Amino acid sequence: MTFQRVKLGEVATIDRRTVSPGEIQGQEQYVGLDNITSGGDFQRISTSGESGLKSNKFAFTGGHILYGKLRPYLAKIAAPDFEGICSTDILPIRPGPNLDRRYLLHYLRTPEMIASASSKTVGINLPRLSPKVLEVFQIPLPRVEEQRRIAGVLDAAEALRAKRHQALERLDSLTQAIFIEMFGDPVSNPWGWRDDRVLADVSEVRSGITKGRKTGSDTLTAVPYLAVANVQDGFIQLEPLKSIEATGAEISKYSLQIGDIVLTEGGDPDKLGRGAVWNGQVDPCIHQNHVFRVRLIDDSMTPEFLSRLLGSHRGKRYFLRMAKQTTGIASINMTQLRAFPLLEPPRAAQDEFLSRLLRIQEVEATIQHSRKQLDVLFASLQQRAFRGEL
Repeated sequence: MTFQRVKLGEVATIDRRTVSPGEIQGQEQYVGLDNITSGGDFQRISTSGESGLKSNKFAFTGGHILYGKLRPYLAKIAAPDFEGICSTDILPIRPGPNLDRRYLLHYLRTPEMIASASSKTVGINLPRLSPKVLEVFQIPLPRVEEQRRIAGVLDAAEALRAKRHQALERLDSLTQAIFIEMFGDPVSNPWGWRDDRVLADVSEVRSGITKGRKTGSDTLTAVPYLAVANVQDGFIQLEPLKSIEATGAEISKYSLQIGDIVLTEGGDPDKLGRGAVWNGQVDPCIHQNHVFRVRLIDDSMTPEFLSRLLGSHRGKRYFLRMAKQTTGIASINMTQLRAFPLLEPPRAAQDEFLSRLLRIQEVEATIQHSRKQLDVLFASLQQRAFRGEL
């Protein structure tokens, strides 16, 4: 079956009714881009009064889809079940009578649609998608009954993926709880662990390779490298892993070793200094200049404990205090990272933490495998659904 294709603007309306600061009552639910995850969930929703809004916003209802037009490759697309006001970097889309909201939500989230939207943005540092461009995107449009059936199938598949994601989040929370149980609050240091040294005293901190640099006439070799997107909070995301042309000297200088900690220098303020331990998943592999490498030179600390300490509230508070912030983006430099104030519990306690962490990671690996299988299934269902083959 082949579905007819229509322009989005023919079956839906992008509502841009602005609400001025004088019209805002203070009790409305407020949604900014930071309140929508890349998976389309809402997080840390506050009221307009708590957010201290001082500029015009858009109004939305529980019948809209909220579409993040800033950096559309992040896929910040959500379906609220409440009404409120949102940032003007979010477009409220109201489906018409011939378009099911859940069906449209799933279509806007397809990799093809996200890639197409990302290719049509304007602006280099802050790429945005014009509402007029969004309105002319073609969407497949079967009968409403068929749309609802397709949306129901995709909803069910997505619910299974969400359960795997929740299980992984619970494991991460368990790891954090074990860290606090064993070492106490890293901010207040209630057990009085040694705290008179900084990161530079126990490790070598280095930045990575710069794209676009001049290499002269030296022979170049393609080598995998970690970019910012690969370094997540507590884990390494290897898909996709890009390559860069580098000299032999550069590969030697920037190659990662098992036990290295990699951290990002910038990003959203709540993700500042995110990082993980490198376990030699790819060899060789180097890192770009926006990713710091921390290599321990003192055996009084383990990489796993240090990585968790850097990612704890102690680390996040320190990085936020030291960071340079512009337009919602925060960054730290190598000097600030080297000056990070340590806590140093006994090595035996750190080894016990590692032992417990490894047992959790075994369970995590099983869930990750199941999650990847579901992701493949969901991608197949998406493609078939909007081609009329479901």
